[in-house]
Amino acid sequence: MDREARLRAWEQTAQPYLLAASFLYLASYAVRVLVPGLSPGWQTWWELVTVVTWSVFVLEYLARLALSNDRRRFLRTRWLDLIVTVLPLLRPLRIVDMHDRMLRRRDRPRLALEARVMAYTGLTSLLLGFAASLAVYHDERTAPGANIHTFGDAVWWACSTLTTTGYGDATPVTPRGRVVAVALMFVGVALIGAVVGSFSSWLLRRFRQDGET
Repeated sequence: MDREARLRAWEQTAQPYLLAASFLYLASYAVRVLVPGLSPGWQTWWELVTVVTWSVFVLEYLARLALSNDRRRFLRTRWLDLIVTVLPLLRPLRIVDMHDRMLRRRDRPRLALEARVMAYTGLTSLLLGFAASLAVYHDERTAPGANIHTFGDAVWWACSTLTTTGYGDATPVTPRGRVVAVALMFVGVALIGAVVGSFSSWLLRRFRQDGET
């Protein structure tokens, strides 16, 4: 078995575990942010879960890099994998893709292309918005001059940012909060573009079918 075949076999084997680790990482971070009154024992436990799951992401990425025939090409073409490994709060960008690959391996019925794009974009938006809300709330709730004091404020901010509405009533003031905001703006534009493009494609295909009948 050559390296590429072993790489594909490794990726197929690791997908369910990576999916579980991704949700576990997000859950551990959410508990640490949303439950400030944790006992020292539980705080240590959830911190350990965060570190262990992050280590899983790093080790899995390094294993795929080692199995690749052309490592430079791997780094060049799998840049998103590197980003979500270094910044695990961006794992929602990969969670939906991993889930889709698992369904295809099991020959589950799939939606039409446009419907899949819209469904996966919606799921990615929900997960990414939740992760961004946690990150911003974690930094902003005690920052001087901040106007995001509750998790509800953070969710409202994430929704208005993802949809590129930007009411301006809730804005991050900390450096990391603003970095998260900029990243969410770019992702929001891309996600909305994907939904609008897919919906337009579906409409054109339906009109073309109606014209041919």
